[in-house]
Amino acid sequence: MTESLRRGYFIFFVVLVVFSIIVLAISAWLTAQYGSGYPFTAERDRVHFLLFCSVWTTLLSPIFPTLLLLELAEVLTGIAAHVVFLFLSWVFWLSGAAAITASLDTTPTCRLFIFCSHLSALEAFAWIEWIILTVGFTCIIVIALRAIHRGQGFSAPMFT
Repeated sequence: MTESLRRGYFIFFVVLVVFSIIVLAISAWLTAQYGSGYPFTAERDRVHFLLFCSVWTTLLSPIFPTLLLLELAEVLTGIAAHVVFLFLSWVFWLSGAAAITASLDTTPTCRLFIFCSHLSALEAFAWIEWIILTVGFTCIIVIALRAIHRGQGFSAPMFT
């Protein structure tokens, strides 16, 4: 069980980072296209927030498996650090995906927005990222509950 859990752990973080890079590319491109004179500031700000979410995830996600692989920084490789990071990421992505969805759903037609297809792709990948985080967060919670049941608590290492 531990070997398959360990393999799934690394696959989860690779998939998380890959989709985050996709959102990073789309949101960075949209940010560059908007510039400072874009007429819809709410839409622009939502794209900027998704850019933040993707940078957050792309830069911080690889830290956990790298430290675990190198067996460094036990505090950052424990269950508690994973729960905190994944929960914060989950909230960020939920907020960003919901915000861009609300922005696109308030208009009867997408023609009002410049780069409509790009915004729709951004929305789709933001929700995919949120779903990936939901699965990962649920798995970490199950691991945490098992550790609590064993009497180790949240300070337990990810794999025992």
